[in-house]
Amino acid sequence: MALVVICGQPCSGKSTAAKCLAEALNESECKQTVRIIDETSFHLDRNQSYANMPSEKNLRGVLRSEVDRSVSKDNIIIVDSLNSIKGYRYELWCLARAAGIRYCVLYCDVGESHCRKWNEERREKGEAAYNDVIFEDLVRRFEKPDRRNRWDSPLFELWAHNDGVERSSIAIVDVVLYLTKKADSKSRDVKILQPTIATQNTRFSEANSLYEMDRATQEVINAIVEAQSQSIGGPLANISIGQGLPNIDISRSVGLPELRRLRRTFIKLTGQTSLSGRPPPSDSNSAKRMFVDYLNRELGTIA
Repeated sequence: MALVVICGQPCSGKSTAAKCLAEALNESECKQTVRIIDETSFHLDRNQSYANMPSEKNLRGVLRSEVDRSVSKDNIIIVDSLNSIKGYRYELWCLARAAGIRYCVLYCDVGESHCRKWNEERREKGEAAYNDVIFEDLVRRFEKPDRRNRWDSPLFELWAHNDGVERSSIAIVDVVLYLTKKADSKSRDVKILQPTIATQNTRFSEANSLYEMDRATQEVINAIVEAQSQSIGGPLANISIGQGLPNIDISRSVGLPELRRLRRTFIKLTGQTSLSGRPPPSDSNSAKRMFVDYLNRELGTIA
């Protein structure tokens, strides 16, 4: 029914705002299930997740994938994270549009000095806090939302330092009203995103890609198992899986459980899109080629 993106500087009250918003929605006449998606849901450490760009990209990919799986017309999803990159907020907006649901951004607008002070207080209390280097880097790279952008609109601003963060905070009350207000021809201030042909085709294309990858990788696994069943043991060289495709060369006998684990890891690594990673292969041969290259690196003979 809706996707709410909470954004703000590190230690600006985002998680408290997400919790208050969820409680306020549950106490309203809202009949939809309310769910918060955040880093702690996946037991991700904030300092490790933002230690470098690959880790940060992986974090965005995990959250985005979970949002993509969760958005529907039967629930309200609250994304509690920095969401500091405007390109990433655009991706989340696209997910909402493809699902045909409402969308809004709740911005926790707190000055850097106050965020820095709150972070230090958390550290002194032994609570989860950012180290100084990561904190300063995140503050520097934060891209403030702009209501003129489609992906930042409608924009609700919460001044946590001045007004506090409670269920009765003006911004939270306004978000609840926006999400629960009946949408009809007279409700010009309530906008339900409509999927376009482009977004529908993209989701269909991604679904096809994942299907092709699943089928292709299973065919490669079957070829390895068949080759091993016909050999006495030892290295398996030049296992052919089709014309124009690379051969499989592995240095030892590999059990089916290990092959399945490698397959799951490969699918996970290639299943992310755009800012969250490369798109999955679009055809069976491309998927086989990538999977064979991956297996040869992981299990290949040492020259």
